[in-house]
Amino acid sequence: MSSSLQPLESLFDQTQGQALPEPPELLTLYGPLQFPLHPGQPYLVGNFVSTLDGVVSLNIPGQAGGGPISGESPHDHLVMGLLRSVADAVIIGAGTLRAVSPEHRWTAQYIYPALGDVYQQLRLRLGKPEPPLNVVVTARGDLNLALPLFQSGDVPVMIVTTTQGATYLSARLIPPAVRVVDMQPTGPLRARSIVRAVCEARPCQMILVEGGPQVLGDFLTEHLLDELFLTLAPQIAGRDNTSFRPGLVEGHLFAPEHPLWGTLISVKRGGSHLFVRYAFQTQEVAS
Repeated sequence: MSSSLQPLESLFDQTQGQALPEPPELLTLYGPLQFPLHPGQPYLVGNFVSTLDGVVSLNIPGQAGGGPISGESPHDHLVMGLLRSVADAVIIGAGTLRAVSPEHRWTAQYIYPALGDVYQQLRLRLGKPEPPLNVVVTARGDLNLALPLFQSGDVPVMIVTTTQGATYLSARLIPPAVRVVDMQPTGPLRARSIVRAVCEARPCQMILVEGGPQVLGDFLTEHLLDELFLTLAPQIAGRDNTSFRPGLVEGHLFAPEHPLWGTLISVKRGGSHLFVRYAFQTQEVAS
């Protein structure tokens, strides 16, 4: 086994559907990965890590990503890599792009290099030899196009923005491998429109949403998220009145008028970290 990681312990499992063709090493480390049949529609999955007190970002320069929340948990990286390895596209917001390392790419090989070859075996078995489409959502177009994500050509990249954002970006040198999609004149971008644009750019069976809290809230508000993979890290981050530390969802209110209840379908344990899956009732993208 190329990784020295101990297998995740399965505590509860009511997942349904067809098991994906995982290579033996992934099957040993994670267990069977199943998703329900979803004909004619992309299956949308969110993946986040949270502290015990609900903090998903310390919101401190250099420490705003998920690493300080998970404690750089190798099991969390394992799950992130597994989900990226089966995704046709990974959607992030501009805030998430700014929060992570400048070198970041939203691929399985980047997040857990020790299993890079094994993840690629899974993609080949799924008929997905290319990396997932990295989709950056930004209404204003305020992105650093000098980042390796845009300049390297390692992964296909699509920027989903407004006319205002596209105009801002066009004033710079847009790398030829980067596609800019102008969705509307101004204003917040609807999750449903983002999904349609992604599916027009690349046929999608599974789309992974990695944030941030505003983007996740948009997808939950429009009832598009089929599942949430949530890593519960065993730390208390705390909050006070000197700084803002976001929770899982920002910019939207659900309870008490319109609460969103999930159905627990899986719990795994890696050390003191818990890895839970919740399913949600969704509406069709075309509705």
